[in-house]
Amino acid sequence: MLAKKEMSERDICTKFITPALEQAGWNKLSQFLEEVSFTDGKIYVKGKLTARGKAKRADYILYYKPNIPMAVVEAKDNKHSVSSGMQQAMDYAAILDLPFVFSSNGDGFAFHDKTVTEGPLETSLALDEFPSPEVLWAKYKKYKGLESPLAAKMAEQAYYSDGSGRRPRYYQQIAINRTIEAIAKGQDRILLVMATGTGKTYTAFQIVHRLWKSGAKKRILFLADRNALIDQTRRGDFKHFKDKMTVVQNHQVDKSYEIYLALYQGLSGSEEASNIYKQFSEDFFDLIIVDECHRGSAREDSNWREILRYFKKASQIGLTATPRETTEVSNIEYFGDPLYTYSLKQGIDDGFLAPYKVVRIGMNVDFDGWRPEAGKTDVHGQEVVDQIYNLKDFDRKLVIEERTQLVARKVSEFLKGFNRLAKTIVFCVDIDHAERMRKALVNENPDLVKADHRYVMRITGDNEIGKKELDNFIDPEQKYPVIVTTSELMTTGVDAQTCQLIVLDSNINSMTKFKQIIGRGTRINEEYGKMFFTILDFRQATNLFADPDFDGDPIRIKEVDEDDDLEPEGAGEGGEEDDDQPVIDIETGEVVDFPEVEDEEEEDDQLGPDGPRIRQPGGGGPNPPPPPAYKIYVNNVDVSVLMEREMHFDQHGKPITVKLTDYARQQIKEQFPTLEEFLTTWQATDRKAAILQELEEQGVPVEKLQASVSHDVDLFDLICHVAYDQPPLTRKERLNNVKKRNYFTKYGDQARKVLEALSEKYADKGLEELESMEVLKVYPLTQLGSPVEIVKGFGGKTKYQQAIQELEQELYRSA
Repeated sequence: MLAKKEMSERDICTKFITPALEQAGWNKLSQFLEEVSFTDGKIYVKGKLTARGKAKRADYILYYKPNIPMAVVEAKDNKHSVSSGMQQAMDYAAILDLPFVFSSNGDGFAFHDKTVTEGPLETSLALDEFPSPEVLWAKYKKYKGLESPLAAKMAEQAYYSDGSGRRPRYYQQIAINRTIEAIAKGQDRILLVMATGTGKTYTAFQIVHRLWKSGAKKRILFLADRNALIDQTRRGDFKHFKDKMTVVQNHQVDKSYEIYLALYQGLSGSEEASNIYKQFSEDFFDLIIVDECHRGSAREDSNWREILRYFKKASQIGLTATPRETTEVSNIEYFGDPLYTYSLKQGIDDGFLAPYKVVRIGMNVDFDGWRPEAGKTDVHGQEVVDQIYNLKDFDRKLVIEERTQLVARKVSEFLKGFNRLAKTIVFCVDIDHAERMRKALVNENPDLVKADHRYVMRITGDNEIGKKELDNFIDPEQKYPVIVTTSELMTTGVDAQTCQLIVLDSNINSMTKFKQIIGRGTRINEEYGKMFFTILDFRQATNLFADPDFDGDPIRIKEVDEDDDLEPEGAGEGGEEDDDQPVIDIETGEVVDFPEVEDEEEEDDQLGPDGPRIRQPGGGGPNPPPPPAYKIYVNNVDVSVLMEREMHFDQHGKPITVKLTDYARQQIKEQFPTLEEFLTTWQATDRKAAILQELEEQGVPVEKLQASVSHDVDLFDLICHVAYDQPPLTRKERLNNVKKRNYFTKYGDQARKVLEALSEKYADKGLEELESMEVLKVYPLTQLGSPVEIVKGFGGKTKYQQAIQELEQELYRSA
């Protein structure tokens, strides 16, 4: 038997740590998991290809019950001290929101107890002193304030399981458990902030299920402001409530159900007779979930807020990806500070959300503005008012036909170079602009439009044919539509899992709206190859990425005193309509568009083809077409592209404003201050590609850097050149140097042929090809035998890997 000092970390786990846990009463089948990857690993985009970084993985996570994680255990081999894994374990515990932290090398345990109020936080335990599940659960309940029988019952209630093995992700688990615990302690207003695509509805379902199943909440109302959101909820995770659930519609109220889904506008109206929510008693519901609470219910004087005030005795949970905070609008003021926030940046870093590329395209008229020459007339023969028109005017006040055509051409060129069947959303200024953009895109892609007219479609609130295609656009299995043009209808509530291109040709001044639009692309669908998306920006809207608050926690702008009366004058009694309410069809109650009003300029944007806000019966659309004089339409204008460049972002998701090579030099030198330190690490590392991967994870954009220097340069040389001003060699030059030294003659005929073939792969693609075992499955290696036969020819896997390491050392000998 191996001596303890010679054992691997896994051996230490198997022979010492796992037995110690089981001896303490932890059930291996249900109360602890080993080698738990709780993130998926960040996605890195390399051209059209993607690769995942390392997932965060805990050696052990301990659960009192499957829905109650309590502790993390980090293991080290016996060459390390007992507590050497504590810092890593503490980091994981902070991410996972766990109060108990352990580290072990097989001799005993170091125990960090966050619940301690007196005495030392960290203590040492012998192997046979590990605390039992009951001991930690008692500490946990006291720490969380769950000591009453009802609170403990709510906390212990299991998740819903459909037998598929699906478990909430770690951040969903935190949101669910914090919410259950807060309600158990009597908190009745809760705000959860979760980025688009991170499973807000699934999280809400598990909260509702556990509270309902435990008997703590008996009648639940799920409120949304769009039919699409209600339909997705009903057909999605909430479907498991089956005959216990109903959708309130057609002003019909049946009080025999337990779970109710409803539109705000289906429960309320401007007249008292329309306020059917009052058919329920004030204490009928004891839990209300408010989906997308940054919208209709965010404004104090909204009629929709009155519904929440009416059911004030119920616990109310607000869900949003984008908390809305202005001096007039606040959902933090109503719900309180977020109980939990999971941001876009966290989602991308964890590998649960798709990363993005940004390409900014600027035209001459965008940068310089456009001024009509003397006597210039519009398409109707009317003389154009002499002034300078700019991006804020284009497509809102003034339409330049050539600009629309050029945007359509650039979008089509991008798709031709990427994938012409990549699902694409083009965000336009208004419905009129969306229709003109549809026409321009049709004319740019006649071949695919002839193959199927749905290749390009307009999906806006006024167009029934387009709206009927929305489900097909969302469905990954449906090929068409491919490109859709829209104005406001698709900014939220659209679960477009395979959308790979977001086109911004609309002036976006609202951070809330910007985040929602970006969220249309953040979902991942590996089955259909959707791992990242691209943003084509024609309006400089991506300047908002540079805003310090882009992905930060919401800041409370609107403060109130304890004595302030929060009931707005006239609210619910004929007060003013909420400016932020949607465009509603008064016959069907359907939301057909949703203006996002942030300031006067954006409010003006809504007064064109989208405006007035109510669709009249028999009108054929939400609004009649605007009179010809509303916008100025001009043509025969010289429009050209002045600037087209891809933006680069650092590891924090912020735009890199300095030269890319200067930024890379700074990042590399933070890891390796001198050339000697870099060379020492390089030579000492068995897998050279791992160093490059680590640099990329630290924010060095290796792939983009290589594109800016040369694709033929070895990545080792690229780093030495950029960071330390060393002259670079190409991979072919490095390989030729090895050949000149007759290095391969030391091997037998078969091994030599394998190494020569691998070397050519290296010269063509780089180190990853040399170090990957997968390369043995491709030509010309397949001509030399199967992977098993090739490895056997070197005397086994260990000797094969040793030969690869020696070849790498020979390649970099001159360094």
